[in-house]
Amino acid sequence: MKKIFIFLVLFLMVTSFVFSQVKVKTGLEVLISSNFNILKGKKVGLITNQTGVNTELRSTVDIFDEAPEVDLVALYGPEHGVRGNYSAGEYIGSYKDEKTGVPVYSLYGKTRKPTPEMLKDVDVLVYDIQDIGCRSYTYISTMGYALEAAAENNIEFVVLDRPNPLGGLKIEGPLVEEGYFSMVSAFPIPYVYGLTCGELANLINNEKYLKTDKKCNLKVVPMKGWKREMKFRDTGLEWVPSSPHVPHASTAQYYVATGVMGELQVFSEGVGYTLPFQMYGAEWIDPQKLAGEMNALKLEGVLFRPLTFKPYYGRLAKKEIKGVQIYILDADRFNLMGLQFRFMDVHHKLYPDIDVYSLSEKRHNMFDKVTGSSKIREAFFKNYKYSDIEAILNKDADQFRKLSEKYYLYK
Repeated sequence: MKKIFIFLVLFLMVTSFVFSQVKVKTGLEVLISSNFNILKGKKVGLITNQTGVNTELRSTVDIFDEAPEVDLVALYGPEHGVRGNYSAGEYIGSYKDEKTGVPVYSLYGKTRKPTPEMLKDVDVLVYDIQDIGCRSYTYISTMGYALEAAAENNIEFVVLDRPNPLGGLKIEGPLVEEGYFSMVSAFPIPYVYGLTCGELANLINNEKYLKTDKKCNLKVVPMKGWKREMKFRDTGLEWVPSSPHVPHASTAQYYVATGVMGELQVFSEGVGYTLPFQMYGAEWIDPQKLAGEMNALKLEGVLFRPLTFKPYYGRLAKKEIKGVQIYILDADRFNLMGLQFRFMDVHHKLYPDIDVYSLSEKRHNMFDKVTGSSKIREAFFKNYKYSDIEAILNKDADQFRKLSEKYYLYK
């Protein structure tokens, strides 16, 4: 009996170890294992950045350049550039990649959609970028504009799929409305859309969200081993910072919880300090009071700790900022996008004389672009009550879930 017990314990230990080592194979890894079969004999243009890597963290650029089966003729860079060496919003021109000598065309500057001139020697565009599952993050906009250009120029488009770090089940926020489409809200999808980039590309292409009558010749190279309930920590993959202020996979959920508020430029969301997107703060806040009031909301899945800090750079550099650090324990138990509005609701009760609406007047246009309409701003700032916008935040989720389910590549 004792031997059987020991055997079972050892079996469970080995099984647990093996399971913990299981890794999701990204679309890039699947493509490599196929010996680049779908790219053979074609001139390849690659849209990627520093997040396009294999499991050994080698760049997709270098892998393609060194593969005899791939004829890499052009590179296209989103915000932050092909190698990730540009800051947020920084202008990027066209240049040659130092390591490979391949020409690089910027898709984050004057030109955000590849021109016919940029595509003249290309048979197939390949997209390999890790995004964070949030509409206002510009990589999916770049993907959509490139899909449109490929359709217009009769060029094949291949998406090498990667995980959505927020998982494939969470959907939050209203759809973008007419008049509010922009680089941070390029398509009529929710703020948190619950799809991988490959699934999203299929939806954009098939639902005719492209500004062209033509449909793109689109192929998605699916991952192996990814499931909808997986967060990035479950994949076994290493996280490459997707931008300077998203250093960890977990930052994606904080970005959703604070980034909209950050557009007002009244409060600090932690950018400029060591905890980007992980806090709510301002010079006038009493951190103990704020933490007490936020924790008194008794929201499941999130806690708040009083914090005082001085940002190292940015508009609040060297100023003493006081507020709370956010601890997300389980993002599935509350509305991430709504959390920043709950904070501003509590803040207004504590500091009713701080006129956030007037202080942020020059930022209202950008705020509306990020939220996808003027409705959230107009409804919330009348009374600073979360309850006034809760229905708006949730109104499109069920409808979009039904629409997007037919594009699921994973269970």
